[in-house]
Amino acid sequence: MNFPGHVKIVEVGPRDGLQNEAVNVPTAVKIELIERLAQAGLSVVEAAAFVSPKWVPQMADHVGVMTGIHKQPGVSYTVLVPNMKGFAAALATGVREIAVFSSASETFSSKNTNCSITEGLACFDAVCVAAQTNGVCVRGYISCVLDCPYEGEVQPGRVADIAAELLNK
Repeated sequence: MNFPGHVKIVEVGPRDGLQNEAVNVPTAVKIELIERLAQAGLSVVEAAAFVSPKWVPQMADHVGVMTGIHKQPGVSYTVLVPNMKGFAAALATGVREIAVFSSASETFSSKNTNCSITEGLACFDAVCVAAQTNGVCVRGYISCVLDCPYEGEVQPGRVADIAAELLNK
């Protein structure tokens, strides 16, 4: 087996780790966390999600977070964007790398994004074209690649099919 010569580690704690907190985490605390992660040597920090505050209240301050960070040279501050509205808002803050995501589980996709896997992937077509047009890097990832809290074990072939679709965006 050949291993790649480079592995990219993406710290998602400020986004994924905080998005489900029951108590509001102040913007200044989020910014401090992101800055400390960068100072600790992490080169990629997923700092926020440009999603509807109706569905993810903890990410309602995404603009304030992204414009408040004192960015370190050599650190990429990425954001999650689920659609064109999120992409436009992220672009307005100067974001240079975004993340789009799908799930390998229909139930998880429905509960997490209120759409099917196919609908979610179709949404990324416009986002990826807009990102390429604006010189913004896109990273895609898949949730529930081994197991789903609703459906249980996920078949590897399903994950491979979704990965191939993301790669073709």
